[in-house]
Amino acid sequence: MILRPFAAAASLALVTLLAPFVAQAQTTGQSAPAHVHTPGMSHDSAQAATRPTPTRAGQEAFATLAEVVRILSADPKTDWARVNLEVLRQHLIDMDDVTMRAAVTPQTIDGGVVFAVTGTGRTRDAIRRMAMAHGMTVSAPDGFTWSAREIPDGAEVTVRVRASGSAQADARALARLRALGFHGLLTLGDHHVQHHIGLAEGTMKHE
Repeated sequence: MILRPFAAAASLALVTLLAPFVAQAQTTGQSAPAHVHTPGMSHDSAQAATRPTPTRAGQEAFATLAEVVRILSADPKTDWARVNLEVLRQHLIDMDDVTMRAAVTPQTIDGGVVFAVTGTGRTRDAIRRMAMAHGMTVSAPDGFTWSAREIPDGAEVTVRVRASGSAQADARALARLRALGFHGLLTLGDHHVQHHIGLAEGTMKHE
């Protein structure tokens, strides 16, 4: 019988002692929202918002394929049944072989230059494909004529200056031709971009 008053007094003291902490917890719970993660949320989101976005694909052939895919995807008229990106990839390999691994020996002739473009294995075949096909893209505005024939290790390409009737202009064009060289001549005009689209969508051939 003596313990009951003591227990009651102890309980009352404990409630009195804990009351401020309970009140504080209730107040805090009402004013502070729960910490909830949402999709895409990151603790370093502020840093990510100010970080530049990479723009380089890291590999030029991959970047070219990606660009062509974006162009074709944005065109509602694209016939996906004809699209063949592998054809374009093979052409890009040819471009790499000819640009990076072909050997070129130029010889000046009257009014032009003869280029012996040689290589081995796949490079030799790539040289032949590009040398033969490029002649069809050379136009009057380029200021040159282009002819090519196969030789044992690649192709022989003859490029001549189109006569303008002005000795001074022709001499300048010949100097430009020599300065451009075989690889510089391949870059003339805008045909490469359209050629890549044509290869990918099946309207042009990769010979």
